[in-house]
Amino acid sequence: MKIPLLLFSILLIGCQNTKSTETEAIAALAEIQEISIESEDSADDKVIKTDTVAIYVNEEQSSKDYILANLIEKKVDEDSIVSVKFRLDFYQNKKKTASSKIVINSFDNGSDWVASYGLTSETSKDSPFIQISVGYPACGYTHDNYLYYLKNNTLQLVHQWKTMSDSGWGSWVEIANPSKNADPKSFYCKTVAFTPADEDENLDMGILTHSDSISFEIKGTQWSKRLLSAKDKAYFEKKMTFDQFNSQ
Repeated sequence: MKIPLLLFSILLIGCQNTKSTETEAIAALAEIQEISIESEDSADDKVIKTDTVAIYVNEEQSSKDYILANLIEKKVDEDSIVSVKFRLDFYQNKKKTASSKIVINSFDNGSDWVASYGLTSETSKDSPFIQISVGYPACGYTHDNYLYYLKNNTLQLVHQWKTMSDSGWGSWVEIANPSKNADPKSFYCKTVAFTPADEDENLDMGILTHSDSISFEIKGTQWSKRLLSAKDKAYFEKKMTFDQFNSQ
C-alpha cells in the first residue's frame, strides 16, 4: 500500500477498537472553529521568487487554472533552519481570483509544489476544493499540505497539516466525503500513522494509529470545523506487520 502525497479517499471515520476518552475532555472539544475568509493584501509584498504550480484534475493538468507561489520572505536562523512566507495567487481561466499567505517554519530548499482539485480522487471534477502540497521530493522529508475552498472568488483555507512518508512508514491525513458530491456540505478527516513498534523484537512489526478526527461543515458560505477526538491522542491502535499493512 503506497502512501500518496495528497489526500486520498478512505472508509468513514470508524470507532472500531477505539479508546475511550473522559467526558470532560470531550466536552472541551465541542467548540466550533469558524474558517476565516482570505483577504487580498499584497500591495507591499516584495517577491523574491515565483513558482508556477499546475493544478491537476483526474491526473490531467488544467490548461487554464494554476497557482503562482510567490516567495515574499525568507529567514535562516543560527541552526540553518529556513523559515519562509509565500503568497499564493490563484488563477482560474487565466485570471487572478484570490490570494492567500502561508508561513512554513522549517522549509527545505529544492521543495516541489503539487496541487489538485477535489477532496478525493473520485470528486475532483468541478470541485471548489484545491489541495496543495509542498516539500522536498524524497523519502523521509516532511511535506506541508493545505486544503482550500475557492468559490465565487472567495477563498478559505479550510485545513492544513503535515505528512511524511519513508519506505512504507509515515503519517498522513485521510478524508471521508460521505455524500460523494464534488461540493459537499460536510466531510470528515483523520490523521493516520504507521510507525515501527520499537519495543518489539520483530523489526517488521508496526503500529497503525488514528487520531485527530475532525468534522467540517459549511453554512451559507462559511466553513467551520470541530475536533471530535482528543487532540494529538490516538483513539485507534492496531499492531500489524509491515507486509500486512502495505498489502491492504
